[in-house]
Amino acid sequence: MPAAPCAPCPLHADYRLLLNLCPALRVDVLGDGDPTPSRAQGWYSAAELAADPIALADALAGEEARITAEHGSAPRPHVTASRLLHHYLWSVCVLIAGPWYLARRVPVIDRTDLWLHAPTGALALRPRAHTTLPGDDELRAELRAGVVAHVEPLLTAFSGATRRGTRALWGMVTDDLASAVWYLGRMLGEETAAVAAAEAVLPGATQPLPGAAGFRLLHGEDGRSHPTRTRLGCCLYYAIRPDSACITCPRTSDEERLRRL
Repeated sequence: MPAAPCAPCPLHADYRLLLNLCPALRVDVLGDGDPTPSRAQGWYSAAELAADPIALADALAGEEARITAEHGSAPRPHVTASRLLHHYLWSVCVLIAGPWYLARRVPVIDRTDLWLHAPTGALALRPRAHTTLPGDDELRAELRAGVVAHVEPLLTAFSGATRRGTRALWGMVTDDLASAVWYLGRMLGEETAAVAAAEAVLPGATQPLPGAAGFRLLHGEDGRSHPTRTRLGCCLYYAIRPDSACITCPRTSDEERLRRL
């Protein structure tokens, strides 16, 4: 079914709800009358990041400056690139998966309609169209396809800077899509349902996404159970904070995960 044009766009209501639910998501949702973010002020569309080495270099310089200011030392270049790519992938996965999870609408986000602010890492989005389908399986496939179509040229652009191969980069996308759905569920107080939803979206063998959501339960001494998963690849946060690897990092043991939980 072709994407439905948004006039008036129901995605605006979806995104208002999403932004209220998700404090970690930094995005300005633009209306049709709002001005286009300016490259002169450091805004680059995803299309520019994918095709223009100067735009990508400026965005990477902004990420390096933010990491240096927060942590006191400059990261290695491939760490900077991996962190910026992770930030972008997780954000776009929330922006696409959010309306799907909340309202059964899959946004169609053209790369010319999503911008990254190089100095701050903030995003701006102009919603235009979405897809709706009657079947759950078809809609989940549309969600995966929407994410893949948006990010594929960006993975190519980032591949040299991140020093990662194709499979590892698509593993990052898989991780961030699973993480986005999981995060939405936690923010709504329905983590169990969100874990099931993420596993249905990412059952495995959905190329180019190379793996499954792969959740499992950890059982604490207090009798409580906690869902967790192990990322297919590392987001390299440990390279910035060696004492604080992510809770889903392959380097983090189950014992350490339970301790933090």
